Amino acid sequence: MDAKHVAMLRNAINLFVKLSDKDWELLVPHLSYRHLDKGGFWITEGKREQQIGFILNGNMRHYYTHDGEEKTTYFYFENHLVGSYFSALTGQPSRLTIEALTDCSLITFPYSVLLSLYDKSQLWERFGRVLAEYLVLGLEERMTSLLIHSPEERYLQLLHGNKMKIIERIPQHLIANYLGITPVSLSRIRARIISKKER
Repeated sequence: MDAKHVAMLRNAINLFVKLSDKDWELLVPHLSYRHLDKGGFWITEGKREQQIGFILNGNMRHYYTHDGEEKTTYFYFENHLVGSYFSALTGQPSRLTIEALTDCSLITFPYSVLLSLYDKSQLWERFGRVLAEYLVLGLEERMTSLLIHSPEERYLQLLHGNKMKIIERIPQHLIANYLGITPVSLSRIRARIISKKER
């Protein structure tokens, strides 16, 4: 395991909770490296989530399938933890699929190990709580955006918010899917925005 990559994971976790060296060393023996080719799957709908991943490079998307139609709800980039939290928590099959949009490299560790760390360390237990809060806030933000804002407002949020990586690195047809519109509608929104800027 590359020490630089392990340090990247530790830095990401420290954004939630500052771990002592002793607490960090509880996780290190359980870390593994994994490569996913473009188009490969981190997890597939109907399978149980057993691993948590940390993306070292590349990007992935998180989607649900309903009546044969894919509904993209999230994108993951470098320094993101990735997994089906619902499946990991409940032990039930995942309701979502996470697909590599590019070649991806990840550090992985079993969710069962993370659960065991909660019992061994107050700092790890705090990490689990803060992580859950972070995920809930992200979910509420996404739900609010879909329920309250128009597709054009949601697109502008990508342009002016902290999600510019989506605009820069995700194909237009997947951005349209994420916004809940067709690629044609997205093209029209982009044209209107450009036209307003030129006035």
